[in-house]
Amino acid sequence: MAFFMSRLLIIAFAALFALSACETAAPTLGPDGKPLPRVYRISSGNTGKIQLRMKDSINALRGAAGATPLSLNSQLTAAAATHSRDMSVQNRAWHFGSDASSPLDRVKRTGYAGTMRGENISETYETEVETLSAWMDKPGTRSVILDPKSTDMGFSWHQDANGKIWWTLVTGG
Repeated sequence: MAFFMSRLLIIAFAALFALSACETAAPTLGPDGKPLPRVYRISSGNTGKIQLRMKDSINALRGAAGATPLSLNSQLTAAAATHSRDMSVQNRAWHFGSDASSPLDRVKRTGYAGTMRGENISETYETEVETLSAWMDKPGTRSVILDPKSTDMGFSWHQDANGKIWWTLVTGG
């Protein structure tokens, strides 16, 4: 376990270093004159980079756990993107869509030929690396990431004007 955690820290530091290329809003002062937390802003040109960085980070964690790597799948990514936007519209992070769709329904709608294995979601102002770290801290979301039966992943997000990010990871196999 110590080896696994040390690898996780190395991966996290490497990913945070890579994040320095992403845009971040300048700190602003709140009504009390104190700096407000920095908001992680994602520019449209970084979509592919963020998706590949998440895939590489997940695959490093899976490799350390003895699981095979995942491939980024466009159909699962479409399901993730749809749900991220819908969570923003609903203003709540949960697994059901505004049309009462389940993760299974959304994956099926994309025409994905495999079986949907899991879905992780998050509502946060944090980066994708911080979100992945939070998912790895919880047994349920960690099991989605490390599921040995998963072969594919989709990853997307929606960022609100205020900077809040709605992250969605979908796995399949």
